[in-house]
Amino acid sequence: MPGDRPTMPPVRLRSEAELARDALTAPLLARAVRLARWAGPSRPVAAGGVLTEPDLRAAAEHLGLGADEEGPGYVAEAWQLAVDTGLIEVREPAEEAAAGQEADGDGDAGGEEATGVATPGQELRLITEGSPRDVLDIWLGGFETVLADAAAPDLAEIVDQIGEDGELDLDGIDWNPEEEADFLDGVLGNLYLLTALDEQDSGRAVPLPALAAAMIVPDDMEEPTDDILEEISEAMVRLDDQFRMLEPTGLVEYQPVDEALIEEVDGEGRFPGAAESPHGLDEEDVSRYGMVRLTPLGVFGVRTRMLDAGIDAPAVGDLSDKGAEVLLDALPQHPEPAARAEAEQWLARRTPDEAARELLAAARGDDTGAPLRRLACQQTLSLVEAAAEPALREVLDDRHLGGLARVWLAERAMPDIPEPSEEMVFWLTVDTIAAQLAADGDSAELRDLVRGLVEQSGSFFDSAWRVDHPATAEVLEAMGRLHPDKKAAKQARKAAFKARSRA
Repeated sequence: MPGDRPTMPPVRLRSEAELARDALTAPLLARAVRLARWAGPSRPVAAGGVLTEPDLRAAAEHLGLGADEEGPGYVAEAWQLAVDTGLIEVREPAEEAAAGQEADGDGDAGGEEATGVATPGQELRLITEGSPRDVLDIWLGGFETVLADAAAPDLAEIVDQIGEDGELDLDGIDWNPEEEADFLDGVLGNLYLLTALDEQDSGRAVPLPALAAAMIVPDDMEEPTDDILEEISEAMVRLDDQFRMLEPTGLVEYQPVDEALIEEVDGEGRFPGAAESPHGLDEEDVSRYGMVRLTPLGVFGVRTRMLDAGIDAPAVGDLSDKGAEVLLDALPQHPEPAARAEAEQWLARRTPDEAARELLAAARGDDTGAPLRRLACQQTLSLVEAAAEPALREVLDDRHLGGLARVWLAERAMPDIPEPSEEMVFWLTVDTIAAQLAADGDSAELRDLVRGLVEQSGSFFDSAWRVDHPATAEVLEAMGRLHPDKKAAKQARKAAFKARSRA
């Protein structure tokens, strides 16, 4: 059922044009595109579709990477990405013969027997002639390939488990493909969640140990055990390798773990200083343990994976073509910056008068969700221009909307605002507290509001229990919990009892 799907907070995405530009400037894809053009019109390849050694060195020089050990390694990674994404097509000799073509590229095989020919693929044309979405689809395909490689076991571990008979001892490799992929997905999900919930600080990098600890330390554990600390250290080493692989895709910005720290991992598998703080960190040197941040392109990539997995991962702007009732139900669940951005995009598609009328109509009601809906309506209306004045004046006598309409008019210093009746003031007060309870529960802000109301009107509870609002008793009970003065709290509880008896 849709209601059973996990739901993430909304994120603000860059435009597809901006994201496509980020994708094309990501080092790995940029190299892959240049290699695909360099490979044309055809180039001989060795077994498995890889470049011959001479061509590896030539390609490294072409990309300005140098022909030393590191340069050809970068070329090999970019070449594989180009093949995996269709930027380069590799044909076996039999396919070439069938097509009536010869594998006679300009590279020197240098003693290696060419077993096929590489040519620019169909996807290469989309890089320059396709839409931004076409570019992003190519990037996503490459990202998925690198992500799968990042979750794979280290090649050295595989080699160590090959016996004298040439057979691979799978049981000897401490690696579970599903668990490893789930762990990495979980870490990326945590980064995504932090970005969505703390948009104002989304540029702030997250310490690698904090990410590892969030995945490993049980919620009810106050002090991690030695075994847990060792597990965190092992995860940090693994994540360090994985983020080094993922950074060239443009998914993350990553400051790797200090090599000196990795060399100092003790005999128990823990990083130095593991016993000095709850998560084994010296706060002054936290950056030495690795820092990672999800880029805007990374937010897009992780969100796409979540959507494919059936997770509800909304983006700001998703509600712009929905009705006001959908908007008002959703906004209270959004982090504040995302809620404002969502409201602004919704309003941009309507005239001020149309928006105000639609919002006001959706805010009516006596159901349990109505107070929070009206609070969202009031917050959204605060962004509406003065041209909406006629729509607000029409509801001045409406029990549900008259109070918020007066607030809107007063904030804009509009003339001729009628004084509200005492009944409307009390009703609006109950409605406001009910909304705050639904939004934040027994918060410090609500405690201050309750204290201020009682100080303003010593006889507040004498009248409040008579308010014809579905949440009157619930609000009075909350005021009894929240007011610090015992006498006032007792008055609130007595008023709540009266309200329930009256109902």
